[in-house]
Amino acid sequence: MDQSVIRVITLVALAYAGYAALCFCAQRALIYPGRAITVDAQPPAASARLVPFWLDTSHGRVEAWFLPAKGVLPGERRPVVIFFHGNGEVIDFLPEQAEGFRELGMGVLLVEYPGYGRSGGTPSEAGITAAAVAAYDSVTKRSDVDSGRVVAFGRSLGGGAACALAGQRPVAALVLQAPFTSLRPFARRMLLPGFLLRDLFDNRKAVAAFAGPVLILHGSHDDIIPFAQGEELARTARNGQLVALSCAHNDCPPDWREFYGIIGTFLTRHGLLTAPDVRGGG
Repeated sequence: MDQSVIRVITLVALAYAGYAALCFCAQRALIYPGRAITVDAQPPAASARLVPFWLDTSHGRVEAWFLPAKGVLPGERRPVVIFFHGNGEVIDFLPEQAEGFRELGMGVLLVEYPGYGRSGGTPSEAGITAAAVAAYDSVTKRSDVDSGRVVAFGRSLGGGAACALAGQRPVAALVLQAPFTSLRPFARRMLLPGFLLRDLFDNRKAVAAFAGPVLILHGSHDDIIPFAQGEELARTARNGQLVALSCAHNDCPPDWREFYGIIGTFLTRHGLLTAPDVRGGG
């Protein structure tokens, strides 16, 4: 082979190796951009509507906020949703968005990720899973929570947290907004082999193993996580339902009332919400 050709091949190989090494080192900065979001130094003060607290995990101390269900009577236990946000968010953004779950008669637990907001540690699949498990173990001890009706909700990256939790604890249902099958397709999109991924979040495997009902809400015009990935997860689930929403990724859902109406109908059909849960009030 001509020496000039060999030199070109060698230079291309070295350039690709350098590119792969750079991506390997920087991948968590790409996967977890929300760690750069600045938040207030202190969480909000506890109130009847929002109770901040801390979870101790092996990956650091992480923050969580509990939003009690509306109109809970003394001694009553309500269903609860554990809410996992996307990779470019923090829990400070979420209380108003999560209000729809409270309107359904559910308590809401907002869980921060290690290294995000005021939480310690650094984000990783293992750290996020540990935070999710600690959140479940904490919220199911509450006297106003029905431990048999715990729903894991995850948006985008949060779908990975929800699916990871379902593999560790007896979650009653999964509700996934714009979920991915795993992070492998994103590695391939960047012309990288999947084995370079430190964090995989294999949602396809988790959904296939989950025996409970799975609701997938995915934007039909999603420009970040293709709609086809939501379709694949719905096909993989033992008891899955896919709802296409007319939106992309960052403008979803287009109608919050419709969004929570779909979720409420799904949870009611599977016996996780009943009429007495939805009574409104404080």
